[in-house]
Amino acid sequence: MEKLAAHNFIKAAAVTDHDTVEGLIETRKLAAAYPDILIIPGVEISTAEGDLLVLGTEETPPKPWTVETVLDFARDNACVSVVAHPYREYGMGDLARNYKVDAIEVLNGVSTPHANKLAQDLAKSMALPGTAGSDAHNPSELFTVYTEIQASLDVDEILKAIKKGLVTTHSTARSIHF
Repeated sequence: MEKLAAHNFIKAAAVTDHDTVEGLIETRKLAAAYPDILIIPGVEISTAEGDLLVLGTEETPPKPWTVETVLDFARDNACVSVVAHPYREYGMGDLARNYKVDAIEVLNGVSTPHANKLAQDLAKSMALPGTAGSDAHNPSELFTVYTEIQASLDVDEILKAIKKGLVTTHSTARSIHF
């Protein structure tokens, strides 16, 4: 939390652990000491077709986890569905074209530049907004990429802005550039 609080311009972070929301409770406890930091709840769900991010949820979708059931859950709960790292391991790739998702992760902090470029092309061809995610599994991977969102520091406003495409993605000096 100290690194996030010390950042000049990043004031919100999405917590999207794999297949669980358990980390959200602990993260919110840590963030409580920093009133100017917003934690966006979420989860990254593993499906046979590829990983999906669900932003705006404090619970996991009911099983069985298929793309359809996860997307239905996201829609029914006013969440945002994002195809995670589509052209990397556990990514959906071109199968994403078969589903009605809200956004595509076009800039992933641990994907190759080529994989990120393919993701950008996918989002453009589907006329969907692109998001960025560090995909951090340890502190050194934080802040390599980020999504700038034109919204107030309110989860509902942020989710609406993502769906409307009021987002731009950025990479920092530490990340891989195209």
